Amino acid sequence: MTTIGSSFPGAFACDSDSLKELLGDTTLNCPCCNGRLTPEKLARLLDDVQRLAQGRVPTQAAAAAQPSSGVSPMGIIIDSHAHMISRTTDDYEAMAKAGVVAVIEPAFWLGQPRTNVGSFIDYFSLISGFERFRAGQFGIRHYCTIGLNPKEANNEALAEAVIDVLPRFLVKEGVVAMGELGYDEQTPLEDKALRAQIELAKEFELPIMIHTPHRDKRPGTLRTMDVLKEHGFDPARCVIDHNNEETIREVRDRGYWCAFSIYPNTKMGSKRMAAIVENYGPERLIVDSACDWGVSDPLAVAKTARLMAQHGISAEAIHQVVYGNALKVYGLNAEMKEEHWLAPSAIDQRTLYEGNSVLRGGQTPRIEQPRRGADELQIT
Repeated sequence: MTTIGSSFPGAFACDSDSLKELLGDTTLNCPCCNGRLTPEKLARLLDDVQRLAQGRVPTQAAAAAQPSSGVSPMGIIIDSHAHMISRTTDDYEAMAKAGVVAVIEPAFWLGQPRTNVGSFIDYFSLISGFERFRAGQFGIRHYCTIGLNPKEANNEALAEAVIDVLPRFLVKEGVVAMGELGYDEQTPLEDKALRAQIELAKEFELPIMIHTPHRDKRPGTLRTMDVLKEHGFDPARCVIDHNNEETIREVRDRGYWCAFSIYPNTKMGSKRMAAIVENYGPERLIVDSACDWGVSDPLAVAKTARLMAQHGISAEAIHQVVYGNALKVYGLNAEMKEEHWLAPSAIDQRTLYEGNSVLRGGQTPRIEQPRRGADELQIT
């Protein structure tokens, strides 16, 4: 977000009645959410611009009155859990406009069981290859985690074959952790796969992203942490994800990073997340969207950040839970660096990947030279 100096020459005030007369039958839409901008909303926005021009920070009430576009008040976001192969190019564009500079894509269940190791190999290749290219075409840096998720660990022969091929992917560029690992139904085969992959993470010096079970979440989370402790895995190198109010205290007390997936009607909601940050503070908390092929929201992190701001949570605390903490833990193996988005590569949608473009016939390619500097990515 670029700060407008006090010498801004276009500063002016305009009330809603004057704007109604000025607009007439003209309709203006929000560039982020495409919702209609009413004269009242425009008047509030112009008032905020006036405040910025005079070097003042908008009041909390003024911030709450802005259109709910989902744009983060801090300017930059890392969505550290997003299954982007399930999302559209529109989602990438909307996320970039909302302040998302980087995403982490964990290896995941596809919705139905895979039947052979080759399908896993192709999937790992996709999230570590083409999806990185596709995200970059819209100005977002893409990283991934590699692992056998617990839901597919119950086919023993296939699970063993997948674990055997993991090492070739753990050394690829952009792989920041092993994951999602953990339990689903908490079976002996899931336990076997989890333990084998913890040892791989230690061997390859990678952090771990843990999937906590949807059912029996608290016992499954405690069991997971017990297994990690048995294997001597450093809690400071491990993110426990999909937490809720039942698990946060023990996860943090044991020294783990505590992540929350903002999901419609399940897992964790934005209001509940704001209350957690208010009650516990931002230390070792991470907010992500876990957006996937189901009903989910790729703008969930940005919308939660805006709600936290409206609840009076400081910009520094919000920045920590939607950006800083994720960078600290997922940057441990040096594959994820802030310079990747502070000094980004050019966007040129004429570029091909294995002969493929993100465009279709007749579409105009987006061609932009790097222009994002550190001054544009600051809390304002």
